[in-house]
Amino acid sequence: MNGAEAVLKTLANAGVDVCFSNPGTSEMQMVAAFDREPRVRPVLTLFEGVATGAADGYARMAGRPASTLLHLGAGLANGSANLHNARRAFSPMVNIVGDHATDHRQHDAPLTSDIESQARPNSVWVKSADSPDTAAALAAEAVAASCGPPGGVATLILPGDTAWTEVADQKPPSPPLRRAPLPVSASAVHAAARALKAAAKPVLLLGSLATTETGLAAAGRIAATGVRILVDTFLARQPRGAGRFAPDKMMYFGEMALSDLAGIDLMVLVGTKTPVAFFAYPAMPSVLVPDGCTVETLSALHEDAAGALEMLADSLGAPKAPTVQAANLPAAPTGDLTPYSIGDSIARWMPEDAVVCDDAVTAGLPIYMQTRGARPHDWLFLTGGAIGQAIPLAIGAALAEPERKVLSLNGDGAAAYTVQGLWTMAREGLNVVTVIFANHAYRILNIELMRTRSGQAGPQAQRLLDLGDPRMDWVQIAQGFGVPAIRCSDAESFDTALARAIAGEGPMLIEAVLG
Repeated sequence: MNGAEAVLKTLANAGVDVCFSNPGTSEMQMVAAFDREPRVRPVLTLFEGVATGAADGYARMAGRPASTLLHLGAGLANGSANLHNARRAFSPMVNIVGDHATDHRQHDAPLTSDIESQARPNSVWVKSADSPDTAAALAAEAVAASCGPPGGVATLILPGDTAWTEVADQKPPSPPLRRAPLPVSASAVHAAARALKAAAKPVLLLGSLATTETGLAAAGRIAATGVRILVDTFLARQPRGAGRFAPDKMMYFGEMALSDLAGIDLMVLVGTKTPVAFFAYPAMPSVLVPDGCTVETLSALHEDAAGALEMLADSLGAPKAPTVQAANLPAAPTGDLTPYSIGDSIARWMPEDAVVCDDAVTAGLPIYMQTRGARPHDWLFLTGGAIGQAIPLAIGAALAEPERKVLSLNGDGAAAYTVQGLWTMAREGLNVVTVIFANHAYRILNIELMRTRSGQAGPQAQRLLDLGDPRMDWVQIAQGFGVPAIRCSDAESFDTALARAIAGEGPMLIEAVLG
């Protein structure tokens, strides 16, 4: 057994059962090892950003690490944007990054780079297995580190000679797969309850670590006592729909968030940090906490946020039954195709237990609002703001939950970042309906041009914001990657196409023409 096999068997022993891969020469020993370790399914992607985003989606749905196989520092760099998103989602992930053989590094070959420095910003753990006899133990460390709490990306660098050399120990370890978060102290819960009772207008702000099924049910109980519940703008995963508690969402734009929070005198953080604006703007504050508002923390990032909410609900004497969202399935939309009519169609046809992967950008909020009363489903958000996530995220979600229908919602500019993922959907036969909102522009940047006081876009500036010359033909693009596709330009045709796509098997793409 060589070092590559020892690493792969250690991952399998830990329950890691999928590896999203885009390998090169330095990873060939790992590629060969898959034939000798059937417990780990290799999934080929055509771009590393698809591999890392898919591993993120898998981890969010499965609740356990996925792995990636990336080619040297250049491959890691290609995958970094979706590693950034995964870091913000606290997704457990084990990156295996191939490297030159240890005695070859000194020669500064063309693909040589400082992989450790590249990996560190998005990783909770980075080490290089410079000896074959340490490879398995370090793989076990990587799994444990990725599981947290709170969870994150662990990067194991695997030099070529470590991968091909026989190891002395022929029994790879079996590391534990998951580490439980630490419980919140009773004193912290009682202190939060006292502060909430004393406040005139309090709010609880929930992050990704709190928005589990259990955590939201407890938050719904607390809401019944009159405490307002907010969630972060972008969450790793939110169970929502009819029969579940539907909290309000922190506004994206800072001035809107502060207006919404006006008069709040207490903000209690649950599995999150003090909210800040996504960007700095002239004459606007960065911290989204109103003047005179006290900020308290119920649970830190390494603590059990859902358990803390249950304890807090009991401490407040909250009713046992949470406040829940009523069912609301809209009528068939007609007329112009808009994000609102698309949201109506999604609410109408989305089956129970569907998974929505949201990178819809300016179309996203209307669809999110229109689906509040849809059948119970899970919503996965663009946690780090690096667009190009929904197609890869949907791949991982569909492989983690093959019996569930997955919807991938994409702005056209965002989809162009990781369009190669359509090929993986076709190859793996994944049950994903991909919707492209074709407005032929970086519309959010047109908004931000005004908000940053940069002035009206002239001819040269407009060329950096426009996607309409030439227009991307998403039907042909999808078909070229092996995914059936249809174009819709009115509400009726979109509604019909979505119903058929959801009823069918395998991948399907709908280009929704919005302008």
